Formats: sequence, C-alpha cells, structure tokens
Amino acid sequence: MSPLLQKVIEGSRLSPVDALDILKNVPWTQVAEAANIVRHRINPGNKVGYTAFRIVNYTNVCEVTCSFCSFCRPAKSPEAYVLSLDEIRQKTLEAKSRGADQIFLQGGVNRDIPLSYYTDVLKILTQEQGVKVRGFSPVELVRIAEFNDMPLEQLLDILKDAGLSSVPGAGAEILSDRMRQMLSPKKLPAQQWCDTLAACHKKGLPGSANIVFGSVETPEEIVEHLSYVRNTQDIAGGFKSFVVWTFQPQTNKFPIRHVRGDEYLKLLALSRLFLDNIPHIEVSLLGMGLSLGELGLHCGADDINSIVIEENVLQNHGITTIEEAENFIRNAGFTPYRRSLNFD
Repeated sequence: MSPLLQKVIEGSRLSPVDALDILKNVPWTQVAEAANIVRHRINPGNKVGYTAFRIVNYTNVCEVTCSFCSFCRPAKSPEAYVLSLDEIRQKTLEAKSRGADQIFLQGGVNRDIPLSYYTDVLKILTQEQGVKVRGFSPVELVRIAEFNDMPLEQLLDILKDAGLSSVPGAGAEILSDRMRQMLSPKKLPAQQWCDTLAACHKKGLPGSANIVFGSVETPEEIVEHLSYVRNTQDIAGGFKSFVVWTFQPQTNKFPIRHVRGDEYLKLLALSRLFLDNIPHIEVSLLGMGLSLGELGLHCGADDINSIVIEENVLQNHGITTIEEAENFIRNAGFTPYRRSLNFD
C-alpha cells in the first residue's frame, strides 16, 4: 500500500499535497481499501444510515441562473411559481403519509418573496406539522439578508426561532473561483460560501457539505475544494456529512464529461481519508445509481442519504421507500439504521 495511505490509516492528517498525489498517482483500489479501514475506525460497527425526507421546491424563480441548471425560471416566465402555504402543507401531509418526517426546503434567489413567507412556512412545518426542516442554501441566505437589509446573523436568528434546524451545503459545486465564474458568476465566491456556512454552524444550524465534479475542473481544484471544506469544519464544526456528486446533463451551456465508476469511487474514498473531521460520508444513490452506490459503501461511505421524495432538479436513480432503503443496505452487507438529517 502507498506510504501516504499507510500514513492516514495510522491516524496522521493528509496535507493537500498528499491528497493531490493520491488523486493523481495512487490506484483507486488502494485508496478504496484504505478508506474502508478508516471508515470503520471512525464509525465502528457495520451500520449504514439512511433518512426519509421530502424535498419541497418552494419556488423555481431564481436570478442566479447557473449555467448547468434547467430548473430555474425568470420571475416573469409563465412557468414561474411560488408555492402557497397550503400547497406546502399538502406536500408535507403526503410526505408524512409515506413515512417521511423531515422537509428539505429548496428554492432559488427570488427577491419578490417577503421574509414573512419564510417564517410562516417554517412555523407551519414545525409547529403545525411537527416535522424537522433543513433549508436555504448559502446564496439564498445571503441574498435574503441583503433583500431585507439585515446582517446574516440576524436573519439566521429569525429563521432558527421560526423552526429551521439545519442548512444544506448546496451551491458548492467546485470551490474554486475559476470554476465558479464558469458555473455561475452570480453565486458566492468560494470563501464566502465557507464563511456563510461557518456562521450557520456557529448559530447551531449544522448541515452537510458536498462536491460536484465531472466538468473541466482540475485535480488541483478538487483538492482545493476539499481543503476549503476541511478548513471550515476546523473553524465551526457543523458539517455532519459530506457527499460526492457528479454533474448531470441539464443544459448545453456548461461542459460536462463522463465520470467513470472507478473515478467516482476514488474521490469518494479520498474524501473519507482527507476529511478526517467530518463524521459521515454519504454515497450518492440519487445521482450514481444502486450498483455504484453499493460499491461506495465498501469504499469509505457509511450512509446512503435516501429516501428522497420528490426531486425536481436531478434525475432520481435512487430509492423512494423506507423498505427499499433498508433492503438495499442489508443486501450490501450492512445493518440499516434510520437517522435525521442532522444524524440525531
């Protein structure tokens, strides 16, 4: 086994230079083997987690206009919408009838939505419907604060008081400012993305982080992304998990390449090795499918994230029922356990 891998197995922290060397030069099978060892050290036992939640896309209006996104619409589009409070209530009731107990609010940067809408939605979900809520990407939070002329920290207090319990690491894609200018110049720069989530975590709003690759990013930029995430976790400690995604073809405005299965598994494994301060690694069944997802559980991942009820942005290759999730985990050789979005 590579001396670099032996080093991390023995408990030493990989440097960014080490990670780049592994990404470029070490066979993926060795990286996967080392990640599996570290995964069982960090999470002893043979358990794999899953959760049950519904994604509620409360609006499709977004002025950020990412080059790879086909979901957003301009405010004046005939297809633009903002869900009413009753529509969100009905989606929640349907989700609860299918066993979900958590809602993931996901929308866009829509300056026409008043702050009272967000607080009313949170109160309905948490106080009336009794579900936990994760919501609002870093760019949504920053822009909502700007639209309402208030500091980010004040907005976070308001949303938390209304019922928000965690935040996603959405909008990360690749934390390289070169790539972010290609993806979406209106999104937050890499450091601001990190600072925003650190502010959330310090307010008691934990969440997840991710990477989305499979375009023209370089190995150096992938390691830069992982370094941003690890440094943010060192500061605020609020990332409960990390997910590796690949870009999916939605538009012709952004270059997307084929990602081989071994390439995906190698980055998944490297994430487990490098992100020594994040407790859980999730494999992306939603994007990568069941066969590769099963292999991922032997390459450093200890969670499948699913089930996801209603996904409008990505094609769903994943699992849609609790029974399917538990059977998948058992068939992969593990014991399933259900957890919250915050791994409670």
